[in-house]
Amino acid sequence: MNDIKVLFNRMHEDAVVPTYGSFDAAGCDLYTVEEFGIEPGEIKVAHCGFSMEFEREMEAQVRPRSGMAIKKGITVVNAPGTIDADYRGEVMVGLINVGKNKVTIYKHDRVAQMVFAPVYRAHFLETYVGLSRTDRGVNGFGSTGR
Repeated sequence: MNDIKVLFNRMHEDAVVPTYGSFDAAGCDLYTVEEFGIEPGEIKVAHCGFSMEFEREMEAQVRPRSGMAIKKGITVVNAPGTIDADYRGEVMVGLINVGKNKVTIYKHDRVAQMVFAPVYRAHFLETYVGLSRTDRGVNGFGSTGR
């Protein structure tokens, strides 16, 4: 497992340092610092109460927690959300209720998970002779039948 150092800056007295549920967990849990309700179809922003700094050429991906999604219908609205290495503001999570019932999020609930990943910068090279041929070709949106 590869480790990176992340500087944690508490912006709210109730902020919780992200935690990993197990040694092999890919994502660390993000906790909210407030209580709020989310009606079906509604989008709310969960404040995590901290900012952070991590290595350049990395990103932090914010993803739904499967338990919240399956049991309560709460997911991350822009999943996966990206936190860039140069962002220094508060970590927040956009949540949406895709279920049928109002859900209450309590202070210190785990609302999402965060996964750190390397970032590659693309250099686009315009071609005038076209692209290589493949069996799939230009067929998309489920065309492989898998």
